[in-house]
Amino acid sequence: MPSHRYRDVYQRVSVPLTERQWPANRITTAPLWVPVDLRDGNQALAEPMDPGRKRRFFDMLVAMGYKEIEVGYPSASQTDFDFVRLIGTERLAPQDVTIVVFTPARRDLIERTIEAIRDIPNNVVVHMYTATAPIWRELVLGSSAEQVADLITAGGRDILELAGEMPNVRFQFSPEVFMLTEPDFVLDVCDRMTTLWDATPERPVTLNLPATVEVATPNVYADQIEYMHRNLARRDSVVLSVHPHNDRGTGVACAELAVLAGAQRVEGCVFGNGERTGNVDLATLALNLHAQGVDPMVDFSDIDEIRRTVEYCTRLPVPERHPYAGDLVYTAFSGTHQDAIKKGFAAHRTRAAQLGVPEREITWEVPYLPIDPADVGRSYDAVIRVNSQSGKGGIAYLLQEEYGLELPRRLQIDFARHVQRHTDRTGSEVTAAMLWALFTEVYAPISGPITVRDLGIRDDAPVEDVVRALAERGYAVEVLSVTHQAVDTHRTADHGDAAAVAYLEYRTGQGVAWAFGRHESTSGAAAAAVVASGNRLWRAAPVRV
Repeated sequence: MPSHRYRDVYQRVSVPLTERQWPANRITTAPLWVPVDLRDGNQALAEPMDPGRKRRFFDMLVAMGYKEIEVGYPSASQTDFDFVRLIGTERLAPQDVTIVVFTPARRDLIERTIEAIRDIPNNVVVHMYTATAPIWRELVLGSSAEQVADLITAGGRDILELAGEMPNVRFQFSPEVFMLTEPDFVLDVCDRMTTLWDATPERPVTLNLPATVEVATPNVYADQIEYMHRNLARRDSVVLSVHPHNDRGTGVACAELAVLAGAQRVEGCVFGNGERTGNVDLATLALNLHAQGVDPMVDFSDIDEIRRTVEYCTRLPVPERHPYAGDLVYTAFSGTHQDAIKKGFAAHRTRAAQLGVPEREITWEVPYLPIDPADVGRSYDAVIRVNSQSGKGGIAYLLQEEYGLELPRRLQIDFARHVQRHTDRTGSEVTAAMLWALFTEVYAPISGPITVRDLGIRDDAPVEDVVRALAERGYAVEVLSVTHQAVDTHRTADHGDAAAVAYLEYRTGQGVAWAFGRHESTSGAAAAAVVASGNRLWRAAPVRV
């Protein structure tokens, strides 16, 4: 590979710090987390969020406890402008939530930004950015360092003129591509802004120092942040913020070391969405603190609901191996790992009993599990014995190979529990045919009293109509997701004429469950799956209506 074409970071920018203090520091409190999913994350989507998705995402962030949220780039699109206006006119944000809006250092765009926030009663931060690194100055802006400094100062004056008298507005400046900008230049520009905006402890200025493109090991970024932390003027009137990206895969480490180096605020996205390889992952950062006994000050106690919301709003999946949130992160396939976890659980229960306290209240010490899955709303069922048949081909593999079914990962985990109970009871090997029979018995029961005809609707009726009809019969289900799949009708006679199947994830008063449907059409398969959910409810607690 032509590695000679690249220069290390020390040849590209000066890193003046030599006597660093950050390695001896500890993180004992959470920084201020600022999710930028609605702006930075949104601009990285192939299909940007529509107003409904933005509203749902914003409501989720508020419910999780975030106290400062970047909500948009109002001068960039009418959609963003209208959403920022909606926050003000509809009073969407609780009073303790600060709203952040993003703008370049251009007067016409600043004017548009200030117009968008006029009706917001909350505290507002107007966030101005300009690229400052040499190659960006030369190639993108076509300007000298002095001209870029003047551009930034002019933008700052415009913001001060248009919003300086608004008592609920504070200011933020980001020298974009900070990590490749000369330290003395970026320090000078930042000090100019705190002077211009008259930063005080009562009305501090946020200085946000982005690793816009990750170019070095995390210790270099920490050195750069500590240099700014120790040399900024009006330091007691500055909220020092960082915005790491993940180009080298070390965004989380960059953020953590930056906090050790003096950063008080971290911008990122809930599950790390963003341009290229994404922004720093706020879920991982927060739960890393949680795993060290530090309150992250945001609530991930129902991480699956958070994941479903993010996946719906962004139309992007959260990977199965994503730290803390992935479907497989609390699952052990290795027999030795399973054995250690089983023994850990047993020791945990014994210790709790000896102490006379609930298991959730004692120190967590279970091998291979850095946190208790229950802390984020996961059960223990998926942790062990899920893949008990993997040595004989795997449950999901057999169903896919023999019957063409591509089960969603969470359904694979759910079905594995039923298979385990079956093998525990019979002590025999499970064939593909036995798996299929058990699968349809569990998720598509034919013994229940509910049929599409009995409900008085078409067999390909919309899911909403079937749900409504079930509710009228006393079977209330909340649809969480429907996964459609086409199947090869010639592959096996077991599908009959069905060309489509649907996997339904739903919630009732008893918790989250799954159902399965088959039909000639995708809409019919989804309707059949909803009917199956009603029959599962009937079978679990028969109610004659």
